[in-house]
Amino acid sequence: MKTVLITAFEPFGGEVINPSWEAVSQLHERMICGARVVAKQLPCVFGESLTSLTASLDELKPDLVIAVGQAGGRVDVTVERVAINVDDARIPDNAGNQPIDETIVEGGPAAYFSTLPVKAIVEGIREAGIPASVSQTAGTFVCNHVMYGLLHRLAKQKGKHKVRGGFIHIPWLPEQAVKYPGAASMPAPTVILALEMALSIALTVEEDIRLTGGATH
Repeated sequence: MKTVLITAFEPFGGEVINPSWEAVSQLHERMICGARVVAKQLPCVFGESLTSLTASLDELKPDLVIAVGQAGGRVDVTVERVAINVDDARIPDNAGNQPIDETIVEGGPAAYFSTLPVKAIVEGIREAGIPASVSQTAGTFVCNHVMYGLLHRLAKQKGKHKVRGGFIHIPWLPEQAVKYPGAASMPAPTVILALEMALSIALTVEEDIRLTGGATH
């Protein structure tokens, strides 16, 4: 049986909930396309988040890994295309760390592309009636830190079996956005459905589709 690891974060930045964990935790032990889904919460802390992720990878030896994070202010589900090798924190993490212009992996490549079928996932989520788009930046906070560290680890794996991995950002939940008049939000059941679509597509689509997903700025 295949195993899927899906991760999310604890609350950060003064929030009392994190929509990523509120949604991802509901997928724990689900069966999707014949694969068992295991949900794990990561600390919103530089370094520690990757230590926790690595432990889960070693324990589960998953066939697919998708990390999920909060992107307050974004209007839709955004599937990340690329992670860059830099930590540059606008705010401290949950342990008070605030790295500036620090590399994530010394000597590592400048960036890694997601190995998920990014555009197929976006199209599938849209076909389910949920707003979604390709994102060209995962930021430079702990989300990007985890995405880069995950893809670096997967790129170093040996053997014929290549594990796919990537990152998806989701908007605030309505109960968070109410504190920010005019801010976009998305209900948890909608986010859960979008993530279910992402998992099923990542498990079944071998080659990504060619659709416009770029940005002018």
